[in-house]
Amino acid sequence: MPMPVETLHAYLTEAFPDAEIAIEDLAGDGDHYKARIVSSAFAGLPRVKQHQLVYAALKGHMGGALHALALETSAPSTTG
Repeated sequence: MPMPVETLHAYLTEAFPDAEIAIEDLAGDGDHYKARIVSSAFAGLPRVKQHQLVYAALKGHMGGALHALALETSAPSTTG
């Protein structure tokens, strides 16, 4: 059973309440998404650790209800 985009967004918002989150359904099937997440939770962390935090936020649904998730993660820019 595919994961609705609203459910994916809810998991990510719960884990990263300060985040800017953009989700794109890549195949129109609810199984293949791209997510761009900008959160202070990622500050100072290597990309692998950032992605591990996202997978943990999905509470075991990655590889099940959610087949594929392309991730773009970063901390907010401190320039300006």
